[in-house]
Amino acid sequence: MRIISLATLLGALPVMAVPPSISPSTYGGWKATSLSNGLVEVVIVPQIGGRIIQYKLGDKEFFWVNPDLKGKTSPPSGLGPDGAWLNYGGEKLWPAPQGAMPDGWPGPPDAILDGSPHTLTTYSADGHAAVRLTSLDDPRSGIRFSRSVRVFPGTTRVSIEATMINIDSKPRRWGIWSVTQNNGVAPTGRGYNNLLSAYCPTNPRSRYAGGYNVMCGSATNPTFRADPVTGVTRVDYQYQVGKIGLDSVGGWVGVVDGASGYCFVERYTPHPDKPYPDNASVEFWSSGLGKVHETDPAPMPNDPKLTPYLVESELLGPLTSLAPGESTTFCYSFQACNVGGTYPILDCTEVGVTCERLRVGGGSSLHVTGRFGVFQPGRLALRLLDAKARVRETIDLTQVATPLKPVPVDVTFDRRDLPVAALALVLLDESGKQVGVLGRVDVGAGR
Repeated sequence: MRIISLATLLGALPVMAVPPSISPSTYGGWKATSLSNGLVEVVIVPQIGGRIIQYKLGDKEFFWVNPDLKGKTSPPSGLGPDGAWLNYGGEKLWPAPQGAMPDGWPGPPDAILDGSPHTLTTYSADGHAAVRLTSLDDPRSGIRFSRSVRVFPGTTRVSIEATMINIDSKPRRWGIWSVTQNNGVAPTGRGYNNLLSAYCPTNPRSRYAGGYNVMCGSATNPTFRADPVTGVTRVDYQYQVGKIGLDSVGGWVGVVDGASGYCFVERYTPHPDKPYPDNASVEFWSSGLGKVHETDPAPMPNDPKLTPYLVESELLGPLTSLAPGESTTFCYSFQACNVGGTYPILDCTEVGVTCERLRVGGGSSLHVTGRFGVFQPGRLALRLLDAKARVRETIDLTQVATPLKPVPVDVTFDRRDLPVAALALVLLDESGKQVGVLGRVDVGAGR
């Protein structure tokens, strides 16, 4: 098979794998613990509610951090002045659903689970570096949180295993709720970033007529839109207050900073056969102006100190009834890449995201195009598949892919008489072993 033309797509050198490490660090004036592998860094501050305060790919920081609370730790009460919520930022765990007791969690604020120090222990095994965070026992909700955070060599993926245990003397029923505050500040440092967008697959069999449930804010908030063509619900940040819940079964959420092209992704395993808090596996909160509820006496103040520039991407685990001493676990992961601009996230696999789906055109020659981002360094190859999905030939694109650069594909090659029914774009590791599939297209479907 002779390649006719191949665009020079990436000039970056491969990112060398560095053994993951754990080290004491400082961040924003806090004493912290950092896990890094030369590609990504996870910064944890146990003293402020066990938060993952920052996740970084190269120099890109994804999480919003409250500038007024940097370096400050919680008082013994776990609360701010007059019982206020100390909204530090980053990512943390809460119990769901939110609401009035006894069936709901009334926070934030929460003096124990959100505001009190967590215990941190470190361990390393099987080539990864990990820490475990453990909260104090919370008599109000009747639970204790713990979670392990693992960093692996040569990938942006960080796995998180969150566990909730019933420490009460009676049954408790909660879901595990991961809340990530994505930075919505404009690159200039003034105002909000109107190029910040988030994406989540819409459930094609959603219980909600529009694909999502409006939980807060106006029902006509233009921030939120379910696209029936792509099958993805998108959040375009406009500094208007609102919250939606999705009964998504896609297993991923992507947040793109169009100003820099960087994309932050959370992946999880959906359980559509189980009940969920708020009947939602994913929720988005847009911090901004307007009324949270129509009955509120006043709108949110137009002051970034009180109404910060951020979008929350929230993952929820299934509602689980726990007898005293029983526990449940919810696993999810972070990963990141660069997609090169204000591109949507249409799909996500274990190795990367799709911004423009793989397409193929031509007759005797096949012209293949698409746009992707990858979660780990590698090389790209096209697998030529026959009608039974058997690999008939592999074309090595001799193209270096790295999470730090977008991955556009534009290649033409001779079809000849090879029975090609479909093409698969795959990522290979340095030994040539297939790591995963980025995209697949039927040859007759993309013309």
